Amino acid sequence: MANNILFNTTLAYRAIRTNKLRTGITVGIIALGLMALVGTLTAIEGLKASIYSNFSGMGANTFEITNEILKSKSRKGGLNVYTVDQRNISYKDAHEFKERYSFPAEVGVTMTGTGTATVKYASQKTNPNIEVKGVDESYAVISSTDLDAGRNFSSNEIFTGSYVCVLGSSIAGKLFNGKIQNAINSVVTVGATKYRVIGVAASKGSSMISNADNNVFIPLQNARAVYGGENSFVINVKVHNVATMDVAADEAEGVFRVIRKIPLNGEPNFGINKNDSLAAMVVENISKVTGAALFIAIITLMGAAIALMNIMLVSVAERTREIGVSKALGAMNSTIKNQFLTESILISIAGGVIGILFGMLIGNGVAMLLKVGFIVPWFWIIVGLILCSIVGLASGYYPAAKASKLDPIESLRYE
Repeated sequence: MANNILFNTTLAYRAIRTNKLRTGITVGIIALGLMALVGTLTAIEGLKASIYSNFSGMGANTFEITNEILKSKSRKGGLNVYTVDQRNISYKDAHEFKERYSFPAEVGVTMTGTGTATVKYASQKTNPNIEVKGVDESYAVISSTDLDAGRNFSSNEIFTGSYVCVLGSSIAGKLFNGKIQNAINSVVTVGATKYRVIGVAASKGSSMISNADNNVFIPLQNARAVYGGENSFVINVKVHNVATMDVAADEAEGVFRVIRKIPLNGEPNFGINKNDSLAAMVVENISKVTGAALFIAIITLMGAAIALMNIMLVSVAERTREIGVSKALGAMNSTIKNQFLTESILISIAGGVIGILFGMLIGNGVAMLLKVGFIVPWFWIIVGLILCSIVGLASGYYPAAKASKLDPIESLRYE
């Protein structure tokens, strides 16, 4: 059995080498289809990893209470995520929640002062796209924010609303020409207000959703004084055990409903948004591309199957005398059929392997831009190879069957 497979493979390889141009075109078509499939799906896996990384910046065991309720709606072409703005969360609401919430968790309060600030130092300044966030003493723990230089806010600075700040790494790098240590104790202008820099946050990277390195953090009380207390506050909760996330969120909803005086059966006018749930909603949208990529690959492979079948039929016609000689020397019909089937499968598999390799390179090129590690989509590699084998069998069966049924005498007379 093994000898027959090796013999057929050797004959098939020899036949492929004698028809390099036709074989190359067919291999190229098959490779194009698999490259589109594997490349797109590898890029999608990289994009998913980037999104989950971005949303889990505050940890998989955190959730937020905001004035926005995240919802999803279906329409032709896929699912969309959108937000419904409800009544702003006041500082009084947030402070009362922090006092009442007894679940074993870390609770923090933040607010966004502005998202269009400009930060200046000496002759250097940033673009007007800096987000200024007011934070309390719990923010660093809840958001897993480390420092590359300096220190975090002290309790006294948070309580008194001191004019001190922690810069995002991108801002510090731009203002101080990459020498972030020089930022400590320097005075920068954020919008129209001067702050003394006490720390530089470690880089968290950027994505298509947000850039965590373009933030300036100031004490919450200072943010209230500078930007007004009318902005909606965000309550951040980090549970100690991720397994208790749902219980913690349910209890948080119950406490906040009491604070908001919402009846038991009344619709909540606030949203509890888990990082993993939001990421899953966004990823669900992106996953629609998977079906499109598979459809494109199948259409391309159907075209490749037709081309491969034509090549095999031409090959049968050109090698009619060779088939006649083989039969005259005692070759059975099954031997001739297996020889041509092996040739067809080899061409298809060769195209598949080349397409998969190029697809992985392209997909991982996108993943590198998103700062995601190297991805090997094993599932789709296996699916691609199975598809190529099916294409090889389907395209080669009819020509192989035709070759095996040729009359040896007529074949020997064929010119």
